Amino acid sequence: MTASTPKILYTGKTRTSSGGRDGDARSDDGRLAIQLSSPGGKGTGTNPEQLFAAGWSACFIGAMGLAANKLQVKVPADTAIDAEVDLANADGAYFLRARLHVSLPGLERELAQSLVDAAHQTCPYSKAIRGNVDVVITLV
Repeated sequence: MTASTPKILYTGKTRTSSGGRDGDARSDDGRLAIQLSSPGGKGTGTNPEQLFAAGWSACFIGAMGLAANKLQVKVPADTAIDAEVDLANADGAYFLRARLHVSLPGLERELAQSLVDAAHQTCPYSKAIRGNVDVVITLV
């Protein structure tokens, strides 16, 4: 059995200037134009950890929506995720740790937990970091 050829749904394209964490990043379509700053530094820009937290949590909410559709329920309109992504260092090696605090107000806890579990299995960001990043997901 051969794997099917994936259908590319979207390709995000950006250019980050020299300076990396203290540079700027822009998308090819002009929708994103941001200044970058090192975490804890004097700059006023965002950083890769904040961008990852925002992207992952947005994707995760979408994945919960897909799981909810399969169960014929709706994700509450006031669903929210507080995402935390740590840039850490141990023995000179940099790595990430992450936490998602998921709020699904109005859903029974068991149903909400099943949506969270399903989303973590299907969200492309969750898949990308599985086994590489220490992740804790909490239903609040």
